[in-house]
Amino acid sequence: MNSATMKSTTQATLSKVPQVTFVFWLIKIAATTLGETGGDAVSMSMNLGYLVGTAIFAAVFVAAVYVQIVAKQFHPVIYWVTIIASTTVGTTLADYADRSLGIGYTGGATLLAGLVALSLFAWHRTLGSVSIDTVVTPKAEMFYWLTIMFSQTLGTALGDWTADTAGIGYMGAALIFGSLLALVAAAYFWTKLSHTLLFWAAFILTRPLGAVVGDFLDKPIAKGGLELSRYTASFVLLAFIAACIVFLPQRAASKAH
Repeated sequence: MNSATMKSTTQATLSKVPQVTFVFWLIKIAATTLGETGGDAVSMSMNLGYLVGTAIFAAVFVAAVYVQIVAKQFHPVIYWVTIIASTTVGTTLADYADRSLGIGYTGGATLLAGLVALSLFAWHRTLGSVSIDTVVTPKAEMFYWLTIMFSQTLGTALGDWTADTAGIGYMGAALIFGSLLALVAAAYFWTKLSHTLLFWAAFILTRPLGAVVGDFLDKPIAKGGLELSRYTASFVLLAFIAACIVFLPQRAASKAH
């Protein structure tokens, strides 16, 4: 085995992100919906407010990222706990920026879109690629999780803007984002567009989809929701994610070569 092959094999072994499959997207959408109901449960149902909720979830997210980075190999539980932490902090952070800072959904979405673009630019500028196949070093993981956190926050703001500011409603917004995801999937299978670009487009779009579905579950009936308990909805979603992890095993992504 030559040195190049050994290096590629080692990188594949050290990859700590899952292969992008249907199961990945199924869990991702459930996790983003959980992020909405869970984030709202802490900030609203517990009356802790957006700032305190953000501080709590940010601490959990930082701890989870640390555990993820120091882990020697891919662990589905660690990975998805980190994803859930990123989406809950994204919910409370977006709500804090949109509402408490007074910049509104449009201002919040614009600011966060800029942060996602800046993060991806810095990542590409530093390491030469933003493909998840290259997330095999601590530095790449840091960029990966920073971009994910910004994208989760952006997705929350986009979902709120579409459902509330644009007046489309939760189910209408879910239909829009679901249709956009279907177009991204079609582009993946039937065009030659960059799979890396399509991955990040889909990753961002799953967050507003989860946000509006989560709002549909727990918002008052008078506002177009089902008015379910945020705690019950969060528990059911968490149980579903746990079942997927147990019964639908995932493998680590392999380094492209």
